[in-house]
Amino acid sequence: MTAQRTVVLGSTSSYRRSLLERLRIPFETASPQVTEERLPGETPQALAERLARAKAAEVAARYPDALVIGSDQSAGVGDRILGKPGSHERAAEQLAALSGQSVVFHTGMCLIDTASGREWVTVVPYTVHMRELDPDEIERYLRLDRPYDCSGSFKSEGLGVSLFRAMEGDDPSALVGLPLIRLCAWLREAGVHLPPEIR
Repeated sequence: MTAQRTVVLGSTSSYRRSLLERLRIPFETASPQVTEERLPGETPQALAERLARAKAAEVAARYPDALVIGSDQSAGVGDRILGKPGSHERAAEQLAALSGQSVVFHTGMCLIDTASGREWVTVVPYTVHMRELDPDEIERYLRLDRPYDCSGSFKSEGLGVSLFRAMEGDDPSALVGLPLIRLCAWLREAGVHLPPEIR
């Protein structure tokens, strides 16, 4: 039996924590102290990758022998990045603007093995094709799901799916914020047994 590596999720997101719990491995969480401002001319993909690496590196500095996961997501229509609405009014405006559009979610993820210095990094895209939405539908949806802390103003794992025409991508967990298929491959490379050993 191999020794269990310490796994640290460098995120305070309840969505990412819930996703990582699906793997049934013990892990800690740590809050990365990283400024999330977009650089001039930075694409949604480049932003997600840079912030994922920065979050993992900032947390990794506190753990000398651990596997540290950093992740960040940006949602974009073209090069326009969609922020988290933060309020009902802004969410309604955002969904009205997204009606009939395709939104690409770029989820950046970085894994750092602080014992060896090895680093893995990727950006996993996932596209949501929105159907045409009328104001009454938007209002009903927002009052039921209250997705004010979600980029794009919807929760794909909740009622938000009722707003979609189609979804397109290799890993649906990337849309929620942590690409588990890729992460499992990396963790196995780092010596973590997945599925985990039964104790």
